[in-house]
Amino acid sequence: MKIMPGELKLYAVTDRAWARDSDGVIRQVEAAVKGGATFVQVREKNLPPREFLSEARWIVELCHRKHVRCVINDNVDVALLSGADGVHVGQDDMACEKARAMLGAGRIIGVSAHNVEQALAAERAGADYLGSGAAFATSTKDVSGQYVTPEGFAEITGAVKIPVVAIGGITKDNISELYGRGLAGVAVVSALFAQPDVEAAAREMRALCERL
Repeated sequence: MKIMPGELKLYAVTDRAWARDSDGVIRQVEAAVKGGATFVQVREKNLPPREFLSEARWIVELCHRKHVRCVINDNVDVALLSGADGVHVGQDDMACEKARAMLGAGRIIGVSAHNVEQALAAERAGADYLGSGAAFATSTKDVSGQYVTPEGFAEITGAVKIPVVAIGGITKDNISELYGRGLAGVAVVSALFAQPDVEAAAREMRALCERL
């Protein structure tokens, strides 16, 4: 098994909206991991390739020193060159099968899935885990028409054998609505990186994640 139980419990997704530059992103990731983040996704949609690779290498090295897995959002080339553990792809990104062909059998591939049909298709295609949502409204991404109810999460986790992580607007105030749905963890952005003390926020979210 590529992903061990508990590794996806608190899944941190980077966002430079709350960091001035790559150094700021790296410092935030360091604080999140120190506070208890168990998995990191480096997400950069508008950064030039060379800068993205440089940032990814620093974050991958940081995560690996702390024995935390790190994947790259939708960029197989950066994942390979940075030494990341794999990639995460959305429904409109590179197909899971193509990513697997490029990465090989040993790397992790996560796939976004908003319903049972997409979840089953991703599992058949070789995904190692699923990111499902949106759980709640979020300012990080346009999720119109892509909400998943708590009951919907239970349906998805019950339909597949691979772990499922909920994402989208999850905070310390609403995470309890996701308890008992079979989730392996929650993926968060602003719940960590928009907070004045990222390490403390991660520590609090990690404790809440243990109740999933």
